Amino acid sequence: MKNYETVFILNPVLSEDQAKDTVEKFVKLLTKAKANVINVEKWGLKKMAYAIQKKSTGFYNLIEFATTDNTLINTLETEYRRDESVMRFLTIVLDKHSIVYNERRRKGEFNRTKKQAPRKEAANA
Repeated sequence: MKNYETVFILNPVLSEDQAKDTVEKFVKLLTKAKANVINVEKWGLKKMAYAIQKKSTGFYNLIEFATTDNTLINTLETEYRRDESVMRFLTIVLDKHSIVYNERRRKGEFNRTKKQAPRKEAANA
């Protein structure tokens, strides 16, 4: 069984409900194909590095899943291409190090909200 991670950007003109329904559509596609959906993250409306379809922002979403069906990736990406609300997508296979990293990230080990110790600045005065 291979683990995959797919990130896709939805059109920013969608309402929150439409974006949520689109994400649920892709999750249902995966579960219908007997894939194990491990994690779904909605990163929200983010500014993109460059304009896509004359839009500078988009709704970013991540789905992490595991499956034994190699044809499922082609089916998923075909659905991305058919859906007009999806502006970009990327699906990758996770190696063992990425799987461990994602587990730690889901547990919150890499949160930046923890107070860090103050840095000692060099005395240049």
